[in-house]
Amino acid sequence: MFGLTPSLSAEKALKIFQENKIIKIIELGAGLGRDSILFANNSIHTIALDYSKAGIEIINQKNKEKNLSNFLSTKIFDIRKKLPFEDNSIDGCYSHMLYCMALTQDDLEKLNSEILRILKPGGINIYTVRHVGDGDFKNGIYIGEDLYENDGFIVHYFSKEKVNSLLKGFKNILLEKFEEGKFPRKLFFVVNKKKI
Repeated sequence: MFGLTPSLSAEKALKIFQENKIIKIIELGAGLGRDSILFANNSIHTIALDYSKAGIEIINQKNKEKNLSNFLSTKIFDIRKKLPFEDNSIDGCYSHMLYCMALTQDDLEKLNSEILRILKPGGINIYTVRHVGDGDFKNGIYIGEDLYENDGFIVHYFSKEKVNSLLKGFKNILLEKFEEGKFPRKLFFVVNKKKI
């Protein structure tokens, strides 16, 4: 759906992870692994989590072909559950358009508190979301809480206020707009640092 080459957001995230000497991350909602592979190719230990068994199998196949097993591992996982990692054990977290899936505000707050729990003090959470300036915002069937269904696909759109509502335990260090794809999708690139 989103292509096979690394996303623009992953390339931006990679620079931030490198600048902050982050060497172990989790990608939540890894899809077919296009971003996980970029991180692993750049010697960042990456654990790719996704709900889709088929997606994880594709990442495992790519991992084998590219001989990245020293830097990339996978897990089939539903992010609405408690994350399977120890407290303060991960340097960074990355997700591209996961937060704007069919997740309620309550789901997002629980996910964010789990990310806060597993990140080391000073750890970084980078995520992207479609924002309320996107051309699809308010199109389709209204589900509630800025969620709209189009062609059977539900998207949660974010305002700056919504981004700021998910800062408990974090300090925002970057919030910028960018575009992706032919439509184009209009997104926020969010970088939050766990408070020490």
